[in-house]
Amino acid sequence: MPSKKLKIQISSPNLLESDYLVLGDQLVKQWRIPTNYPLQLNFGSLRHTVRVISLAKFDGVRISQELANKMGVLPRSSLRLIYRPQSSTLQFGPLVGVLISRDIPGALERPFGPITMFCKELVNACQRQGAYVYFFTPNHIGSSPGKLTAWVYGDTWKQIQVPAADVFYNRLTSRKLENKPSVQHFLKEVKSRYGSHFFNEKFLDKTEVFDALGRDITVSRYLPESHLLRNFTVLKTMCAKYPIVFLKPIRGSLGKGIIRVSRLEGGAYLTLATQVGGTKRQTYPSLAKLFSSISGKMKFTRYQIQQGLSLIEIDRRPVDFRALVQKNLNGKWSVTSIVARTAGSQHFVSNLARGGSLSTVKEAAFKSTLPAGIKAKIGTRLKTAALDIAQGVDKQLPSHFGELGIDLAVDTNGRIWLLEVNSKPSKNDNTPIGGGKIRPSVKQVIDYARYLSGF
Repeated sequence: MPSKKLKIQISSPNLLESDYLVLGDQLVKQWRIPTNYPLQLNFGSLRHTVRVISLAKFDGVRISQELANKMGVLPRSSLRLIYRPQSSTLQFGPLVGVLISRDIPGALERPFGPITMFCKELVNACQRQGAYVYFFTPNHIGSSPGKLTAWVYGDTWKQIQVPAADVFYNRLTSRKLENKPSVQHFLKEVKSRYGSHFFNEKFLDKTEVFDALGRDITVSRYLPESHLLRNFTVLKTMCAKYPIVFLKPIRGSLGKGIIRVSRLEGGAYLTLATQVGGTKRQTYPSLAKLFSSISGKMKFTRYQIQQGLSLIEIDRRPVDFRALVQKNLNGKWSVTSIVARTAGSQHFVSNLARGGSLSTVKEAAFKSTLPAGIKAKIGTRLKTAALDIAQGVDKQLPSHFGELGIDLAVDTNGRIWLLEVNSKPSKNDNTPIGGGKIRPSVKQVIDYARYLSGF
């Protein structure tokens, strides 16, 4: 049965009882919905018995104020409706819950700090598609998983009670918050009790990703040699094999804490380490001395050691690529965007947080040191690699992901390499969006929520 998008009208108090709702006679006839007969209304975890009243020349749905409060919907919302005759069920939705790290209740202009614009864009995308979205933090999770307090947007941001959603989108930016017992218990309960879907349910760490993808024949060709840095022997073996290696915190992000190790003539080693405002350079007379200097850090930070690559450059600055890969309305991976990132002048990593700059793939390819015969084809090849890797993550890792940030590099021979897979690509307000415009990346989140919830 297809779904239909309907405008919600909320009746004035006492004009309509909570167990009645009004639908247009055309839809009632078309879908053969019985009138004045008890049906089950589903909205997320909410279950409520209603009877339908048919109204001539009416094209929306009218509900009581009491029912609107139970659903947590605001006036002028639009929702999709499905009628399932075999179970006598009317289902509204999809209801989408977005789990975020923090809120600032006193700051109604920006209650979610730097991701507020992204959240508002999600609200606009939902209104266009007939979905309904709310935002909540781990602090909003109470004792009952079927009901929570959350933020919704009408004319302004406000907090109200809502049912558990059909689909939850995890935007937590802290592993500590994600691993809180209350969050993990909530996740488990909504899945088992209400059949809720929960995507991007966990952070990834580099060792887990590279070990898993190494088992996939299609993907393994994109992987630089990579190991967990357990001891001096691992460091010695990798440094004997490659003139440059990278040490990356396995749970790092934004280029923090990366150390580039290069072999110098005469057996000395140079390290470059990312720091606020630039790069720290240090020289060590031997590899043993280098290892003893980082072994203190290894007590607190686990590192992945990775083969160094001869990346293409623009003006002697390394270039890499960030692909945003998302699942679509058919539940299939598709590439939403790929951008080139050129490292800042004081850095050897390309993250924007480290002074990197963005450009199109085409522009970067033609300015770069890439061989001329490969420049025109590199965009298509990057797209293929990103899709291969996303499908590999699905096959090899047991968690549920709906979007991934995939960092790719191209070496001076034109070979594509995987640098990193990120399950929480940044949504900060650094992209100017005006006039109610909705980016494809935001629309895709709602498309996938519709697919998961059957709308």
